[in-house]
Amino acid sequence: MTGFLTIVVVTLGVILLGKVLKIFELSGELRGADANAVTTKDNRTQGALVMLFGLGFLAFVIHQFYKFKDMMLPVSASEHGVQTDMLLSVSFWVIIPMFFITHILLIYFAYKYYYRPERKATFFAHSTKLELIWTVVPTVVLTTLIVYGISTWNKIMAPAAEDAMVVELYAKQFDWTGRYAGEDNKLGRSGYRLIEGANVLGVDMTDGHAQDDKVARGELHLPVNKEVSFKFHSRDVIHSAYMPHFRTQMNCVPGMTTQFHFKPTITTEQMRKETNNPEFDYILLCNKICGSAHYNMQMTIIVESEEDFNKWLEGKKTLAQELGGADVAVDAQPHADAAIDAHDDATTDSDSLDVQHP
Repeated sequence: MTGFLTIVVVTLGVILLGKVLKIFELSGELRGADANAVTTKDNRTQGALVMLFGLGFLAFVIHQFYKFKDMMLPVSASEHGVQTDMLLSVSFWVIIPMFFITHILLIYFAYKYYYRPERKATFFAHSTKLELIWTVVPTVVLTTLIVYGISTWNKIMAPAAEDAMVVELYAKQFDWTGRYAGEDNKLGRSGYRLIEGANVLGVDMTDGHAQDDKVARGELHLPVNKEVSFKFHSRDVIHSAYMPHFRTQMNCVPGMTTQFHFKPTITTEQMRKETNNPEFDYILLCNKICGSAHYNMQMTIIVESEEDFNKWLEGKKTLAQELGGADVAVDAQPHADAAIDAHDDATTDSDSLDVQHP
C-alpha cells in the first residue's frame, strides 16, 4: 500500500510541475515575451546551477569514501591477494585524481564561459601539440597499467606447485561440499552419472585414488602457508566460488573442471585480531545468481596451523569408510564402466558431462 501511495504522489507531483511550467509559458505569451528566447541572465543562472550541482556531487563522492571506508575488505589473507590489492591500488591512484581533476575543470569551464552575446569563442582547426598531449599521455599511462596487469595475472595464474594440496569444491543448489585428496594427493574421478544414495558427489569408487579421499561439509579447513589447488565442479547450474578475503573467484561450470590455487597466509585467529572482531570467519560464497536460495549458499572457511589442520583431517572418515568400503567399489563397478564408456563414445573432452577427471 505504501508503495502504491508513493507512486501516486510522485505522479501527481510530475503533473503539477507540468501545469506550473505551462502557467509560466502562458504568462510570458501574455507579456509578449518569446518563451523560447534564452537571455544572458538564463545562461548565468545555468552556469551557477552547474557549479552548485557539480560541487555538491563531488562533496557527495568524498562523503561516500569516508562513510563506507570501514566496509572495505581487510588485508588480503592470501599470497597472491597482496599483488591483486596492489594492482587495484595503483589503478585507483591513477583514476581517482583524474576523476576529480576532469570534473573540477568541467564545472569551472561551464560556470566561467557561459554564453554572452559580446563574447566570441576562439576557433582553430588543428593543434599538433594538443593532439600529441592527449594521445601520448593516455597511451603511456594505459600501456603501463595493462603491462603491469598482465604481469600480475601471469604470476597469479602460473601452474600450482607440485606439492600443493588438492581440494575439490563441489557446488549444487544451494550448498558447497569439499573433498580432500588423500595421502596420494590425487582426487578420484567423479561424474554425475555415478551420483547414487550416499555418493552425492558421484565419485568413482573403483578408482584407487578415490578410496582415501575425505569429504567436508559445513566447514572447509585450510592450513596456513600451504598452497592449495582447488578443483571446481558443479552439479546443476553455473555457480561461482567467491572467497573475498583471499581475493579469489572462479566459476563452477557443469560438465567441466575449473581450477585456481592460492596460499593462505593469515589464520582465522590472526584475522580476528586484525579486524578486532572475535566472531570473524572467512567465508565461501556463490557469486552467481543461481536460484531462489542463492543468498544462503555459503560455507565457513577455517585457516589454521598445519598441525591443527592435520589433526582435524585425521578425524574425518575416508570415502571408502563413509560409503562402505570394498563392497561399494564392487557395486559401483558396472555404473562406473557404463559412465566411462559413455564418456569415451560421446566426446574427447576429458572434462565432459559424464566423467570429470580432476
